[in-house]
Amino acid sequence: MPVSVSKDEIFSLLRRICEIPSPSGFEDKIREELIKELEPHADKLWIDTMGNIIAYKKGEEEGKLMIAAHMDEIGLMINAVTKEGFLRFVPIGGWAERILPGQRVLIRTLKGTILRGVIGVKPPHIIKPEERKKVIPMDQLFIDIGVTSKEEAEKLGVTIGSVAVIERTVEKLGNPDFVTGRAFDDKIGVVTAVEAFKLMSEHNVDVYCVITVQEEVGLKGARTAAFAIKPDVGIAIDVTIAADVPGVPPDAQIVKLGKGPAIKVMDGRAGSGLIAHPAVRDLLIKVAEEEKIPYQLEILPGGTTDASAIQLTREGVPTGALSIPTRYIHSPVEVCHLEDVANAIKLLVAFTKRLNKEWIQNVLKKTIK
Repeated sequence: MPVSVSKDEIFSLLRRICEIPSPSGFEDKIREELIKELEPHADKLWIDTMGNIIAYKKGEEEGKLMIAAHMDEIGLMINAVTKEGFLRFVPIGGWAERILPGQRVLIRTLKGTILRGVIGVKPPHIIKPEERKKVIPMDQLFIDIGVTSKEEAEKLGVTIGSVAVIERTVEKLGNPDFVTGRAFDDKIGVVTAVEAFKLMSEHNVDVYCVITVQEEVGLKGARTAAFAIKPDVGIAIDVTIAADVPGVPPDAQIVKLGKGPAIKVMDGRAGSGLIAHPAVRDLLIKVAEEEKIPYQLEILPGGTTDASAIQLTREGVPTGALSIPTRYIHSPVEVCHLEDVANAIKLLVAFTKRLNKEWIQNVLKKTIK
């Protein structure tokens, strides 16, 4: 039988960690919060050189499973302060520039203090007709923090290298199973990995739950962690595009909210991305069907996850990915379904329980040493 999962606990942890600004390279505050969640349930926990959290549970048999979910989010980095005290910025990770104007932001200084600002735009009354139809390039946008000079901004601690994220809280929509907020990519994956790790009491192989850094800027944390751990099997937990909205043809919707977590078949484009190892993919499907956990199959054109870095570690690692369907990814109003998250947790726990030394040996065609 699938394990019991509390949607209230999922929502509570998601809200708590989404309130912590954590753009790539600035994951220290969210790391502190997640250590508190994981440490009581781990046989051992450590932070590696890159800043990844690695929580370890000893198994009964030889073999290593690495589960990865990334704690960083896309953000903005201040690259100039004008003499009037306005802030210019560059992207951390992939942004759709059209959503930035008019947003309120949280700015974190290099000293760690937090202050608010807004991404200002010209009033519509003075915008030229030809400008109305254009997306404003990022290098023409600015953040207003309510000061009148560069010196005043610097007194608040704002300098080149300060970072910002869009300010949003996590809230429930009309149907309380639908929730919205910023940075569900990939904090909803982190919640899935953390809550599953807490529930893993019967597993054959060693489990390494890795909460990674700097995924949004090149899968960096997963790459170095996998090299150190040398896993026999890898699973990444991340979001995937739920395009089940008006204007998108049914064939292009990829997955839908409320229909279960997505088992990845392939993502990325030619020369990049992941084709899931068939044995890992098939075991996820088998477990989902035997445990009567709803699931969807996912082929994502463009974009990839930590799974791609794990797969190409050392001589290669059989790797798959489990995805949480999410609407409006890389926006401040991402939407996911709590039932999909609960079912992803159940599937991950059941998969870990089924994985054993014999299965790994059959897949790897070699003796585990």
